[in-house]
Amino acid sequence: MRILSGVKSTGRPHLGNYFGAIRQFIGLQPKGEGYYFVADLHALDTVRDADTMRDLSLGVALDYLALGLDPAQCTLFKQSDVPEVSELMWILGTVTPMGQLQRAHGYKDAVAKGKDVDFGLFSYPVLMAADILLYRSDVVPVGKDQAQHLELTRDLAVKFNMTYCKDFDPETGEGGALKLPESMILEDVAVVPGTDGRKMSKSYDNTIKLFDTDKQIKKSIMRIVTDSTPVEHPKDPDSCNVYALLKLFCDEAELAEVAARYRAGGTGYGDFKKLLLERFHDMFGAARARRAELEQDPDYVRDVLAQGAAHARQTARAVLDDVQEACGLR
Repeated sequence: MRILSGVKSTGRPHLGNYFGAIRQFIGLQPKGEGYYFVADLHALDTVRDADTMRDLSLGVALDYLALGLDPAQCTLFKQSDVPEVSELMWILGTVTPMGQLQRAHGYKDAVAKGKDVDFGLFSYPVLMAADILLYRSDVVPVGKDQAQHLELTRDLAVKFNMTYCKDFDPETGEGGALKLPESMILEDVAVVPGTDGRKMSKSYDNTIKLFDTDKQIKKSIMRIVTDSTPVEHPKDPDSCNVYALLKLFCDEAELAEVAARYRAGGTGYGDFKKLLLERFHDMFGAARARRAELEQDPDYVRDVLAQGAAHARQTARAVLDDVQEACGLR
């Protein structure tokens, strides 16, 4: 089973990224042939400074390696190091109805918010489809809210195959130059609350970043919004943002003990925040130390990316050859 996933290089990962996706991707490594890429081409729609782009792209690789991605078990590479993806995007674009792109969530949201829409944002789903189809991916792990991207990818693969591959059977998916991928819906994706109670998101500036300094981590956790219940009064754990985050870190026994302390009164929210800080370092201390080590050896990280790109290009080249042959480019 070939598994594919990419992460956009637009910032540092936070708890929401980890529990919502990265944890599951790392866990999938032993279950198939993993292709994991740093989506720097996708990031061009928001990152417009060259030095920042380079730093963020290397940073994503550092983050994944520190959190447990193993180059011996999977292929890690930069999207832009496989130029075949850009050619496949263009070829797919020639069979992509504009109406489908106009219905894409990202485009509709941008228009609704009055944002200027450039070609990069409008064609984003086509590049995403090329990412998936270029490696003959069997499955792509996504949350339920991302299922639309896989549907469009399959639609474009079918459209191309029906246009150019006379032996293609849309019922079985056989006989085409492009393989039809399946979505792997991540049922255990956690919706992580931010420090203000809304969903944790960079756009809300309410995140707790995995690799901030100790001082910054403490500051983020201590600013979690709570109500004004006095220390001595009982508190409702189920309505508390701190407790919602503790659920991600504590086992059932400790969580039950914490809930009892909430309901008994006599413990302030500051004490629960201190517990959360302890559990954060318990879970991510080793990864934070590993990242600090890797930062001292950027050449190793670049070598991992280069080797990954070389392997990814072998797969990509074979797929693109079939596509070019099918549509008469070679």
